[in-house]
Amino acid sequence: MSSRAVEAAKAAMASIDLTGYDGEQARLMDERCILVDEEDNAIGAMDKKTCHLMENINKGLLHRAFSAFVFRPSDGKLLLQQRATEKITFPDMWTNTCCSHPLDDFEEEKIEKDQLGVRVAASRKLFHELGIPQSQTPVDEFVYLTRIHYLAPSNGLWGEHEVDYILFITADVTVEANPNEIRDFKYVDKAELQAMFAEEGNSFTPWFKLIARDFLFGWWDELLSRKGVDGKVAAANIKGIIDGSKVVHM
Repeated sequence: MSSRAVEAAKAAMASIDLTGYDGEQARLMDERCILVDEEDNAIGAMDKKTCHLMENINKGLLHRAFSAFVFRPSDGKLLLQQRATEKITFPDMWTNTCCSHPLDDFEEEKIEKDQLGVRVAASRKLFHELGIPQSQTPVDEFVYLTRIHYLAPSNGLWGEHEVDYILFITADVTVEANPNEIRDFKYVDKAELQAMFAEEGNSFTPWFKLIARDFLFGWWDELLSRKGVDGKVAAANIKGIIDGSKVVHM
């Protein structure tokens, strides 16, 4: 097996001193991401710092990630977060409910069957970032839609290059945001999110903008149009709306 991602994994370097960054965020950079090739085949593991350096990304280094979208069942509103100023990559930007990585550090998060690893990671990180009890985000209630492959710089030094699993869940959740992760959060409907995109001064993560541009609003329409007999939206009702078997290259 040979590809740019495979060759980059062999050559990747991590030589950046994180002393000037927030201590907790610097510590989290030691977590080990799952390296993949362009078709999401696992090829190894490497720490987050190495994975997010543009020097390595520009050579093709690629890792697995997820983007979770939590919708409120009663009205179908989407929970957004604004990333904390302390974040090393994409600080202060608005984004979907939670975006992070399954880790090589946890055996269960490496399980690929039925996307179990990313589902487990999503529940774990919703608790870590937003304080949402894991009992409110059962792993089997996440609906996997598709995977996107994208590359996006954060600044000259850092960036993202991911195969990103898109997960929807409908749940009534209790939020107690971790201030080291989250600057702000709020629920929005479609019109409110579109107004946020149009408003000068708001900044958004690149993966969220890509997902919104190509997928989110159409899926959101389907979610709202397929309410149950109780009048509530349910992510399970849009399962299979897209063929998720292949990686979508953005």
